[in-house]
Amino acid sequence: NSLVSSCLLNCFIPFRDTGSGFSPHLACAEPGEEEEAPQEGPGPGACLADGPPITSASLDTLIQNLVPTADYYPEVNDPPSLLFSSQTIRTPACFYFLQKAYVFAFLLSARLFIPPSELLARVCELCIKQQQLDQSPLDMAKVRKFGPKILQLLKEWTETFPSDFRDEKMVGHLEDIIHRIAACDEAYWKTLNQVLQKLNQRLVLMSQGEESSLKVSVNASSISDKLVAFKTKPPPIQKDILSICNDPYTLAQQLTHVELEHLSHIGPEEFVQAFVQKDPLDGTQPCFSDQKKKTSNLEAYVRWFNRLCYLVATEICMPAKKKQRAQVIEFFIDVARECFNIGNFNSLMAIISGMNMSPVSRLKKTWGKAKTAKFFILEHQMDPTGNFYNYRTALRGAAHRSRTANSNREKIVIPFFSLLIKDIYFLNEGCANRLPNGHVNFEKFVELARQVGEFMTWKQVECPFEEDRAILHYLHTAPVFSEDGLYLASYESESPENQVEKDRWKALRSNVLGKT
Repeated sequence: NSLVSSCLLNCFIPFRDTGSGFSPHLACAEPGEEEEAPQEGPGPGACLADGPPITSASLDTLIQNLVPTADYYPEVNDPPSLLFSSQTIRTPACFYFLQKAYVFAFLLSARLFIPPSELLARVCELCIKQQQLDQSPLDMAKVRKFGPKILQLLKEWTETFPSDFRDEKMVGHLEDIIHRIAACDEAYWKTLNQVLQKLNQRLVLMSQGEESSLKVSVNASSISDKLVAFKTKPPPIQKDILSICNDPYTLAQQLTHVELEHLSHIGPEEFVQAFVQKDPLDGTQPCFSDQKKKTSNLEAYVRWFNRLCYLVATEICMPAKKKQRAQVIEFFIDVARECFNIGNFNSLMAIISGMNMSPVSRLKKTWGKAKTAKFFILEHQMDPTGNFYNYRTALRGAAHRSRTANSNREKIVIPFFSLLIKDIYFLNEGCANRLPNGHVNFEKFVELARQVGEFMTWKQVECPFEEDRAILHYLHTAPVFSEDGLYLASYESESPENQVEKDRWKALRSNVLGKT
């Protein structure tokens, strides 16, 4: 789809090679090789820690293992920083992760096979049957042991996947199961009310964030190609970035504000819904129709990356004088360096991408006047060679700093988002959702949960920098050139060098300037 295509283009490189770095158990068997027998999940009610971790199982078995009992809960509760630490989960088959984060991994992936409302209905039915909640009188001692566990599961579900509960059926199932156990302890109703109150607050914030992203997207869609006509006519008819902010560190801080704001709205389920396909064992339809396939926050974030690329290129191409253009180049190099130091790799890559756009890179006289040594160092850090080896090394360093940080400034990790999407895309494309025997390839979804889970810990960091509304407004609303506008502005700054460029320049002057 368009989201994936845009992200793959932003990564500059084609397909990942077969040595993908995934667990060997995730790789497909070569022709003639025998596949290792998958490890079936434990039986109903068995504790995950009692046996080997699940690598594949039937959907019914996986659902059964999600259901708590009086003596069993499907995961040991560790903080996300430990659950998703690359140091603690990089075992050959991610065994540690399987035992520690089953709830997150299954709730994330199950939506590929069963709608969340149907899954919760199945969970509630199993709870009612196993705990005999439809019998009278209830076994009070047994239900008192079971109650806190089902409440914990529902609490985790509402906190991690609040968008699932936009469906009124979900809330109905939640209220029904609590109603059945409330006779044992009235405190269950109090806990439920607290869960629903927090859930409603999250849903309100999600709606506000989506409305805000839509509004920003509309405001940022303006194209300023007509400004090319005024390049040589002082005074300038629009503000430029240096008139709004001439301090690289301050702009890097404000870019970090924008990045973290976008990240805060992205739910983990969007990563799965972006690549949802029809389940081959389902003869009806996918679990998500186009209407229900919500990836609006992911798409808004990719649009922001593309906008920042074009904004950087516009700011460089717009000044009429070579000295001013060189000054803008040096400024953005310093901004990019500050983004790297902060841990804001997404803005860093957007700036580098904008400066590498053809209309900018062809300005040889301008680049010759700028000090570019630091730029080449930054380019080396984000070099796509070796599947972005240098960047991935820097990202691991930032992630380690974040895990051991004492302040929010050191906790910031904003990954190059298009590459994250690309990694998830190739994991999804390279490994089947189901094995030939019909079992769910759960190990694939454990790896998916690891990648998404690590991202979820990073996006929860609160931005420690003070907002500058004037700068943020400019970043969101400043007009940018289209690709044609950039080329025209580039040719107006430094004349075409060959006949192809001359012909294009002539056509652009006629089409763009003729219209204005």
